[in-house]
Amino acid sequence: MAHIKTALKDIVPFGQKIAFGSGHLANQLFPAALGVFMVVLVMSLGMNPILAGLLGAIPRLIDALTDPIMGFISDNTRSKWGRRKPYILLGAVISGLAFMIMWQLNPENSELFNFFYFLVVSIFFYIGYTIFATPLIGLGYEMTQDYNERTRLMAVSQFMGQIAWMIAPWFWVIIYNPNIYDSAPEGARNLSIWVGALCMILGIMPALFNKENIKPDKSKMANLTMKDLAVNTKEFIRGITLTLKNKPFVKLCGATFLVFNGFQTIAQFAFFIIVYYLFQGNTAAAGQWPAWFGTVSSFATAFLVIPVVTFISERVGKKNAFIIATLLSMIGYGLKWWGFNPANPWLMFMPIPFLSFGIGGLFTLMMSMTADVCDLDELNTGERREGMFGAVYWWMVKLGTAMAMLTSGVVLHLIGFNEGVQVQTMETLTNLRIADILIPFFTGILAIIIIWKYDITETRANEIRDELTLRREKENS
Repeated sequence: MAHIKTALKDIVPFGQKIAFGSGHLANQLFPAALGVFMVVLVMSLGMNPILAGLLGAIPRLIDALTDPIMGFISDNTRSKWGRRKPYILLGAVISGLAFMIMWQLNPENSELFNFFYFLVVSIFFYIGYTIFATPLIGLGYEMTQDYNERTRLMAVSQFMGQIAWMIAPWFWVIIYNPNIYDSAPEGARNLSIWVGALCMILGIMPALFNKENIKPDKSKMANLTMKDLAVNTKEFIRGITLTLKNKPFVKLCGATFLVFNGFQTIAQFAFFIIVYYLFQGNTAAAGQWPAWFGTVSSFATAFLVIPVVTFISERVGKKNAFIIATLLSMIGYGLKWWGFNPANPWLMFMPIPFLSFGIGGLFTLMMSMTADVCDLDELNTGERREGMFGAVYWWMVKLGTAMAMLTSGVVLHLIGFNEGVQVQTMETLTNLRIADILIPFFTGILAIIIIWKYDITETRANEIRDELTLRREKENS
């Protein structure tokens, strides 16, 4: 494969990458923390798994619906601070505060009270999260126009994002440590304040230090006024339609939906398998094992997967790198059957180097590939719509997350998981382990089938860029 050396003007300075990565650390810390905190709903507040699944699904569905709206607003905002940065700052503050309030739950309250309290506040949280995350993603797509520098930028952001998954598993250890808190709900109430504050600080870093490098043609931007609401509604619908007609982009969305949906559906299963299968429901005996499993997985992703996937991508292309990473992750899922062994808990770390290629490769490559798609879209439409593409892409991710949270609760219910007992039946645990392997295995196969004919190679991406450069020079002459 022929490669073009990255021009100096297309290299994103290291400080800029760190600032952008800080935003992604916040962007990842929210869902990473939620994954741990949600366990408290079932294990310590005694909430029915289906209700807990609904709490994971309903706000995310609303969040997914607001993403394209936020993308349209961000793409068409005119301010002296730029199209993205004001929203990143505002959204970081709203989501951080809402996260703190959301977990102020008490076991003395009824199950329905806790359900509706959490539901209402989490809707506000996800609105703030949309205001923050959608412009952040759009910002990343426009920070460089180089095919490989885009992958390097996303590699740094995903590397920093993995820090969230390294530390989040230890939230479980802190929350359930009787030497720190009298109860898990008390731990969740206190720790959520620290997590929300940290995410606010990290989230505003891109707003303060990153630059918006692409200046769109203002004549093709909508006027965001109530007077133009009807016109903007038509433009919004047209924008979504154009986005969904972009075949390479639809392939990226479909593959992401499948891989991430499979991963999210079984995300909590490893915790339950460790506690209930390896340690017969004894949380004290399970101790730090669940935390170490999550942390080691994130270390493998950050220090092994992301550098390797970036290297492979520059040698064989982004699509082929994605296929290789997905196949390696499927090997890891299969190894789980032997890795979770009550006789030797250390074996749980055996599948991790393979497992980590799934999510680690997914977002490093897909975000870079979406940036390439944005160039193709400008070539076809003459518009820069990074916000809309980012919104629709993450709409697909969040739709998958919502479905996965609901599916996860349903699977736990169907296999006979009983949140009210300490020891689960062997049949329940066997079915849980089978689901933990087969669900992401088959979604991975389907994702490879979908992405197989994706056709924006490095050569094609550089041809698109050259055509856009020539067009802009003619328009400015």
